[in-house]
Parts: sequence; C-alpha cells; structure tokens
Amino acid sequence: MIKLQVIGNLGKDCITNTVNGKTVMNFSVAHTEKFKDSQGGQKDKTIWVECAYWSDRTAVAPYLKKGTQVYVEGTPELRTYAKNDGTTGASLTLRVLSVQLLGNRGDSGSGQSENSYQQGGYSNSNSAQPISETVDDLPF
Repeated sequence: MIKLQVIGNLGKDCITNTVNGKTVMNFSVAHTEKFKDSQGGQKDKTIWVECAYWSDRTAVAPYLKKGTQVYVEGTPELRTYAKNDGTTGASLTLRVLSVQLLGNRGDSGSGQSENSYQQGGYSNSNSAQPISETVDDLPF
C-alpha cells in the first residue's frame, strides 16, 4: 500500500455529494514549497491535490472551508486525461482515509484544538487536559 500525507490549505469549500448511494466529500489542498533557483532568487512551487473522502460521517464538511489548513492522508491515484490541445494532462487525486483540521490561514495555532476525522470515526488529539496547578515553592 502506498500512503500519501499532505499538509496544506484548502483551495475552495468542501462539496458533499452522493454517488451510487454513498457520500463523498470533495475538496482540494494546495501545498506550497519555497526554494531558491540557480540565481539565488526565492521561488514558490504549489502542488494541488484533489481529495475525495468517502464517508457517511460528514460532520467535518462544514469546517472544510477555503483557506483552512488541514492534514490529510490516504492513497494516491494519478489520473491522466486528454487536454483540448491534444496533449495528455495528469492530476494527482487522493482517496482520503483521514483528515485533521489544523486551523485557518490567519490562526497562530494557540488555543486551537486539532480534530481528526477518520474512516472509523472521530477523535480529538487534544485529549490531555492542561495543567492548572500553581507552583508556590521554587526548588532553588
């Protein structure tokens, strides 16, 4: 089995459809890497991954909005298609096994809970409670 893991931002809001009696959530994730070219100039390279999440548990769909940062993992599929100019194009799609919300583009990350949605159900990765105990005595 090949597994692909992607961290990126959603390019558009999630669309939920029913296909042959099964529910699918479709969304696209953009991952941008920064690098320097041979002249030392800063360049960006963005890779778009089209995601299909086949699950009846659609509670995550309202949170999959444009700009939201997510972590998705699943099995990749490469699809080829004929372009209008006669050449062959390719697109990377991901059959999602789990998705985790990481936050919005403007979030600093503090105070955000990270929620994970998997084929088998929902889990909250912030299950540990914060320590609220005060320490009065210092050891030195």
